[in-house]
Amino acid sequence: MPLQGKLDALRAAFDAGAPPAAVEALHRATDELIASGAQNRALKAGDIAPKFTLPDADGNPVSSKTLLARGPLVVTFYRGAWCSFCNFDLSALEEGRSQLEARGASLVAISQQTAPNSRKSQRQNGLGFPILVDHGGAIAAQFGVRWTLPAYLREVQKALSADLTQFNGEDSWTLPMPARYVVAQDGAIAYAEVNADYTRRPEPSAMYPVLEQLGRRQVA
Repeated sequence: MPLQGKLDALRAAFDAGAPPAAVEALHRATDELIASGAQNRALKAGDIAPKFTLPDADGNPVSSKTLLARGPLVVTFYRGAWCSFCNFDLSALEEGRSQLEARGASLVAISQQTAPNSRKSQRQNGLGFPILVDHGGAIAAQFGVRWTLPAYLREVQKALSADLTQFNGEDSWTLPMPARYVVAQDGAIAYAEVNADYTRRPEPSAMYPVLEQLGRRQVA
């Protein structure tokens, strides 16, 4: 089943089984985030990607400069281990990782959650790529994908056992919007997909033609 089909089924099951007040609050927050135009203010294709050095889940520094020296870089922003939609997304990227790497790319996820939670995410999703720790969301903010949860949604998150102060180890109550970027070796963003609706994700295969084009440009 395609990734979006899995996410649609997950959303339908959640909406049918979760407390109605929680479902209403989540839909309201998503609608408000979309209406705010937040995703339109995020970095887009043609912009220059911020440089970063972040620790992986084991504390080892990972530099975008080093990764870009090898080839294009695929960056995905990940909300956290508590988000089933995000875990389906990571699993889909893992399934497509060999195809991304065959096209010369490195792949990293960036999350505001703590290192132990990222280790858990990597283990449970069987990932062969790192989840980098963006404590407080500084890099997410530079990409323009960080947003602040409204007070009513914070209470819902707590009720659903997704207290961000516990998962992220700080109390900013911020998250990244789901986002994927392909960064060319010169630092320019060649592909950007940002969605304020966390239940909508593109197939990893959408990045394949972009990477192929970058490969042809490199050869030329």
